[in-house]
Amino acid sequence: MNLIWLEDFLVLAECGNFSRAAELRHMTQPAFSRRIRMLEEWLGVTLFDRTTHPVTLTDTGLWFRATAQDMLARVERIPDEARRVAQASSATLRFVATHALSLTFLPDWLRRLEAHLNLGPIQLVSDVAQQCEAMMTQGRAQFFLCHAHEQAPTRLDPAAYPSIVVGGDELIPVCAPDARGGPRFALERRAGRGVPILAYSAESGLGRIIRAVHGSALVRLGADTAVTAHLATVLQSMARGGRGIAWLPASLVRDELDKGELVAAGEEEWRIGLDIRLYRRAEAEPAAAEAFWRAAQGRPAPARAPRGLSSPKASRS
Repeated sequence: MNLIWLEDFLVLAECGNFSRAAELRHMTQPAFSRRIRMLEEWLGVTLFDRTTHPVTLTDTGLWFRATAQDMLARVERIPDEARRVAQASSATLRFVATHALSLTFLPDWLRRLEAHLNLGPIQLVSDVAQQCEAMMTQGRAQFFLCHAHEQAPTRLDPAAYPSIVVGGDELIPVCAPDARGGPRFALERRAGRGVPILAYSAESGLGRIIRAVHGSALVRLGADTAVTAHLATVLQSMARGGRGIAWLPASLVRDELDKGELVAAGEEEWRIGLDIRLYRRAEAEPAAAEAFWRAAQGRPAPARAPRGLSSPKASRS
């Protein structure tokens, strides 16, 4: 049997017309009809009732439609499964991390872990949270590092992607100082017009957190979105330039706050405490990745590396 026959069958099952199906498959109707007949001969059954207009599936054809869809879906997964098998013996650790943490937390954190573990080669992709989550679900990364808050949970299923807290951070509303060193804009006052906010895009994990925690309060305040961007570093530059207020990670703006280049633009209640979480897939990973997970949990390596998670309870925090 040729897999192309399955695609032909599904197209005809969808449109119910041989001429239209042949057109969609970019071939002549006689050639298309021959392929459908060859499929039926290979199966030894009739799949279509040709006496109806449009043609309809027989009872066997209805059963085979689900089978054909499943077969093609399985074939489509083969390349990813093959790559996973090929990577099983690889020592390379594959990370995705949000941009801000790639610049601030990740480098020092990895250096601390290297004191207890030979990390080997690392492959890092830095992107917005939404893209990082997609790469995890597609199996293109073993670990995902991001800011987290209980009011804005990640889109990853906790049962399939357990996580641990590996650090902490804080989102601080900041802006450029005025001539007296105070905030040029303030969340406590409106000065007769909306407060300009430098906002994160919908794909940003930090934006997701800010909207969940302070979204309604900003609406009541009459805040206006002055700039929208994916990256904290872009909003950081805009805030320094006096364009408005941005919620930025303390790990990113600590030096600028110390130097007075940026100042807090709101009281303590406007700050947002964050966890820094490391996510992984629940299924067993290669030995190098399992060893890294144990090190990230602060646990020594066992005498013999396990095939699954070291401690499901601890890893699902």
